[in-house]
This record gives sequence, C-alpha cells and structure tokens, in this order.
Amino acid sequence: MAKPQKRYVCQACGSVATRWQGQCADCGEWNSLIEDSAKATVFAAKHDLRTGGRAIEMVGLDADIPLPKRWSTGIAEFDRALGGGVVPGSATLIGGDPGIGKSTLLLQAAARMAMAGQPVAYISGEEAADQVRLRARRLGLGQSPVQLAAATSVRDILTTMERMPPSLLVIDSIQTMHSDQIEGAPGTVSQVRASAQELIRFAKERGTSLVLVGHVTKDGSIAGPRVLEHMVDTVLSFEGERSHQYRILRAAKNRFGGTDEIGVFAMAEEGLSEVANPSALFLTSRGEGVSGATVFPAMEGTRPVLVEIQALTVRLQSGATPRRAVVGWDSGRLAMILAVLEARCGLSFSTAEVYLNIAGGYRVSDPAADMAVAAALVSALAERPVPIDCVLFGEIALSGEVRPVAHAGLRLKESAKLGFAQAWAPAGKEPASKGMRQESFSSLGALVDHILGRR
Repeated sequence: MAKPQKRYVCQACGSVATRWQGQCADCGEWNSLIEDSAKATVFAAKHDLRTGGRAIEMVGLDADIPLPKRWSTGIAEFDRALGGGVVPGSATLIGGDPGIGKSTLLLQAAARMAMAGQPVAYISGEEAADQVRLRARRLGLGQSPVQLAAATSVRDILTTMERMPPSLLVIDSIQTMHSDQIEGAPGTVSQVRASAQELIRFAKERGTSLVLVGHVTKDGSIAGPRVLEHMVDTVLSFEGERSHQYRILRAAKNRFGGTDEIGVFAMAEEGLSEVANPSALFLTSRGEGVSGATVFPAMEGTRPVLVEIQALTVRLQSGATPRRAVVGWDSGRLAMILAVLEARCGLSFSTAEVYLNIAGGYRVSDPAADMAVAAALVSALAERPVPIDCVLFGEIALSGEVRPVAHAGLRLKESAKLGFAQAWAPAGKEPASKGMRQESFSSLGALVDHILGRR
C-alpha cells in the first residue's frame, strides 16, 4: 500500500505544494500553506474498456426538450439579477462584505417563496435559530412557513433534506460547513470544496435550488478555493457601502442568463426594499448648472442607470506636485483622459489638482463614460457648466477620436424618460430618441470647442 504523501494547500488560492514554504508560489500570499491530508490514489495508465463503464446518452442541439422553468423569489430585483428567477437544480453563490445584507436578502426571498407555497429550508451555520427568528420578526416575516435549522454537518443536513427535498435550500454560510468525508477544520480549502460538492450533487439530483452564502476576503473577492466559483451555476456579488443606503446585487457569472445584470435595493428598518428607478439614487438635485458636473447613462446588463459625474480642479502654485484623486472610477483611465486632453486638445492639467467622483457611491466600469468624464474635467477647468438637461456618452481613443458605444438607443430612451432634452454622443447612425436633441462629435477636440464656446 502506498504511503500517503503530505501536501500543503494554500488557503488563498487553493494551489497544492508538496512541502511547506512561507510564501505561496502561485498567489504570493504569506503563511497561507496548511497541511492537508490526501489519500493515496492510483491512476491507471489506460482504461480497460472491456469491463465497467456505461454508454452515455447523447442529445442533439435540436432536441425537443423544454427549457428549464424558473421559480420567482417574490423580489423582482433579485429575479432580475438571477436572469428571471431561480432554476430548479441550480447552485448559486452569493458573496459580500460582512453586514452588507446577504442574510437579510435571502431570508426575505425564502419567506416570500414559502408564503407562495414552495417548501423552503434555511440552514444557518453562523447564527442560532432564535437569532434568525428574531430577524424574521423584525422584518415582519415571522409567520412565513420557512423550515429553519442551525447546523454545520453536511451529512446531517443532507439526511434531513432527503426526507422531503425543498424547492429552495439556503446555506449560510458555506465556510461554516463540515464534511466528515475528509479531515480538516471548517473553512479550509478542502472542507469548502468537499462540502460544496456534496450539497451541489444533492441539488442536481433532487431538483432543489441551492443558494450558498460565501465569505469575502479583504479585497472583496469570494474567500476559499477559486474552484468554488466554477462549481456553481451563478455567482452573485452584493455590493454597497454602509454609509449609503443603496445595495447592488451584481451577477458575475450566470449559466442560465446574462451576466452583469444588477438588482438595486435600499436598506431600511424593515429590511431591503426594491428600487424600481435606480437613476433617482445617483442623480442629485439639478436646479441650476454647476461647472464640473455631467450625467452619464451607464449600462448595467440590459438596464441603463443614469449617474452624475463630478470633477473639480484646483490650481496650484508653481513647483507643487498636483494630486489626482478618483472615487468610483478607474484611476488609470483618468490618467489616460488627462493625457489625451493635454496632447490632443492643448489643455494643461499639469499645474492643477484633479478630483473625480461618481455621485452616490456608484462604481462605473463602462468605457462609454470617457466622454462624460472628459466634459466634466473641461467644464471644471474652464468653469463653464454643461447644460443640466444633457447626457453624455462615448469612448475616447488615444488619438482623440470619439468612438461609438453599444446600446446607444437604450441609453437615449432612458434619458428621455427621465426628462433630459439633449444628448452629446459619438457621431454615428444611431437615431435620437423622440423628444431629444442630439449633438454628434467625432473628436474630443470638437467637444472641447463646443464646451468652451469656440464655435
């Protein structure tokens, strides 16, 4: 019998090493390698096809098979992020900072599904059952028929669920689960992987929608092995700042729908409430024009969200080092826009501090925000306000060209619905929305001349 070989697993990235070392060779984390027991496994050089095995049933792409149905959670914004609702037999992983509202959201969804007649089970590994019941009463959900338990043993949970498989099974959280199939403390890479694998296998076999709550690291990524995100069907990220009331549920992976869909919620005393019009959260009162402020229609999946971009420039004395501060946008992209404005448009920002902020704590990653950011910077530098009824979008190339962007029609339609009368957009064939006046720009220089009144 082969002697079991020791191995050391990195708790940050899941890589395996044959000996202990202070730093993981793959991810660079220090003191993250922990010894993990591994049973000796004999791998055959070649399969003997004469014995064992069974034929796999093949299905054509044109097979007449009904598409998977969906169950509504009773929360429209949650269903939107999931792609239309939970799918039977699917596995969903949701992560977010501590206290952001993950457990509150899932308890609300579980209660509404249970009140709609679906059998729902909520397993808490971090809180006692009485603590969850107190939260349910505070949210006004104390009378919902959710089956609640506090447990950490995967074997006990699956034995209980086998008696009557629920439509929805919530595990809060996967880092607290423990499988007796392998050695190791709860939360280690091997335990998280094994526990998730057993729970997902049960969900696939019984048609149960499984939702796993995952911890996050200090940089916001989901803790545990990266393979955990590959094992599940949907990965949701719950984002937001405690100083702001809004929360965003973002889909990073979805095998049953589109990615980058978002659901927007507002945190209140009675729990998380849906926000039907997210643009109202991120647009400030615009009674009069202010220099350095522009409005950008961002795309989040299939939904346009209007956000306000604010810029401020402060002239410094000669010889002082200017500062660049960015909140809610990529600092590298800001440096690129400033370089294009200096090289292609003749504007000097080298003696001015530049501050850029996305109002409401929103984070923008859409490259179409380049034009709105550039206009805000030029407006702040020249102290010339952009019209308050105007939206801007367009991608800026290093040559100073303003490039067309995707979903221009949806951006214009949403802007018109919210009362904006004009749009500054890239030159193209996209027709203006009804009731909106559109100004087209092919270069950043033309936009600068228009703001400064040179034409």
